[in-house]
Amino acid sequence: MENNFIYGRNSVLEALLSGKREINKILLSQTARGDAVSKIIKLARQKGIVLQNCPPKKLDKLSANSQGIAAEISPAKYEDIENLIEAAKKKTNSFLAVLDSIEDPHNLGAIIRNCAAFGAVGVVIPKRHSASVNETVSKTSAGAIEHIDIARVSNINQTIELLKENGFWIYGLDRSGKDISGADFVFPTAIVVGGEGNGLHRLTKEKCDFLISIPQSDSISSLNASCASAVALYEISKRALSLV
Repeated sequence: MENNFIYGRNSVLEALLSGKREINKILLSQTARGDAVSKIIKLARQKGIVLQNCPPKKLDKLSANSQGIAAEISPAKYEDIENLIEAAKKKTNSFLAVLDSIEDPHNLGAIIRNCAAFGAVGVVIPKRHSASVNETVSKTSAGAIEHIDIARVSNINQTIELLKENGFWIYGLDRSGKDISGADFVFPTAIVVGGEGNGLHRLTKEKCDFLISIPQSDSISSLNASCASAVALYEISKRALSLV
């Protein structure tokens, strides 16, 4: 992560449950109460993690949305794209999400949460023109970043070619595409979601095997990236489950 702290009850709890990253200590407000806090304290003690009580104002200085809890944690580890591909190959009807320039960390966090919720094997983001996995992404994902692999690549279009070479079918989410409800998904699948405002880049769109769209009312211009990804991932997940 860009700093060494994550904030919020869900984020800290999920980090404890996943065990993917080392937690150095947990800062706990003296006024923090509730079931989630009790679970965090119990898990931290079981794992031998230092619990440090501190005044609420100290946590407020670290983050305005700490919910009375923060964890000093090792940086997020990005997975190699090759490992993500191999993990997908080991699963039946697997799919992953490729994100084309999602620059808003709130959108990135929400999309990662969607991917985890609907069973995607992983998420691919570019190194440039994209939000990185930081505290905002962690909190927006409600801790989902601790339960799904994220690969960070130098070039999205080259990665799409690599996915094709490994048997993936590439579906780009674009308003010009075929109605998603009639799409015949072939697995393994990669769904490509474009950035806020501009959608898919031209070359990225050309590299997709199929373009799919979400029909919607003309009363609004378009769904944002996180909402559109939720609809698309649900449809793909439903299709994957029907083939089992």
